[in-house]
Amino acid sequence: MSIRTLASLQRHLQWALELEHATIPAYLCALYSIAEGANVAAQQQLRAVVMEEMLHMVLVANVLNAVGGCPKVDDPAFVPSYPTTLPHSDGSVCVQLRRFDREALQTFLKIERPEPPQAKPEPERYHSIGQFYDAIEAGLRQLAGELGPALFSGSVLRQVDPTRWYYGGGGRPIVVSDLASALAALDEIKAQGEGLPHSVFDDQAPFGQRELAHFFRFEQLRQGRYYRPEDSPRSGPSGDPLPLRWDQVHPMRSNPCMADYADQPEVHALMRRFNLDYTALLRALHGAFNGQPALLFEAVPMMYRLKYQAQALMQLPCGDASGETVGPSFEYCV
Repeated sequence: MSIRTLASLQRHLQWALELEHATIPAYLCALYSIAEGANVAAQQQLRAVVMEEMLHMVLVANVLNAVGGCPKVDDPAFVPSYPTTLPHSDGSVCVQLRRFDREALQTFLKIERPEPPQAKPEPERYHSIGQFYDAIEAGLRQLAGELGPALFSGSVLRQVDPTRWYYGGGGRPIVVSDLASALAALDEIKAQGEGLPHSVFDDQAPFGQRELAHFFRFEQLRQGRYYRPEDSPRSGPSGDPLPLRWDQVHPMRSNPCMADYADQPEVHALMRRFNLDYTALLRALHGAFNGQPALLFEAVPMMYRLKYQAQALMQLPCGDASGETVGPSFEYCV
């Protein structure tokens, strides 16, 4: 199967938007479960990955808009029910909302794993995210050859440009107007996730600073040691120790949902408040991707509010003898 029509290309780019979003709640749960002031290095790595996943959503939306599509974010169907698998993948990776622990870290490595050498593009039932984006790039090239400039019929006013972005992390939005800029946007996503061939870094950044790709950020957490500039995927990290304290993490119960706490009105109300604000964030992103890019600025305080709400939920006992706490559920709520 391949992407041979404009409708198929637009559909797969919407799937890519869903894919990038599906990982963010899982990363945020791990990040917010870490006790205040603890595991600072792990917090830094997780925060950087989240910010770059947000950038990936922007990049995908820019490509989708450029080819005449309409990104759909403010939609119940856009939000997965956890545990879930990566959207339209082969189902080999189970994504959960869970505390920061070894199992969560292993899942993150599976999500961001580099595609195997000589792996073929896969528009669905992909094993690695790189294969999925390779298929979209192949579809872009084929349709650009058939349709020429007419493929990129979307209004430039729907593009999120670099002046709208100050979320931190590596990279900036790329305004997409032709095949070269569309491929550059998708290549940025692949490089930040799995790295460049034969390198643990995603690219050469301004002022000579390089950023670790997501897979290798998580790999150094798994191995408890930092990468040095001369390290490679084969060598592994050889730098200073990166110690982790697994006991300094809130014992959040995995995959919470509001229905589990219907008999605890106060907890249920707090979870609903979180989900209403989370849905408001999706609504702001939807507007930003559909002709109102200034709404990205409004999303920043929303994200901080969600952080404090999530941290408060992770300190609430579940109400049984398990010793676990509640946590955010990331449900679409109106």
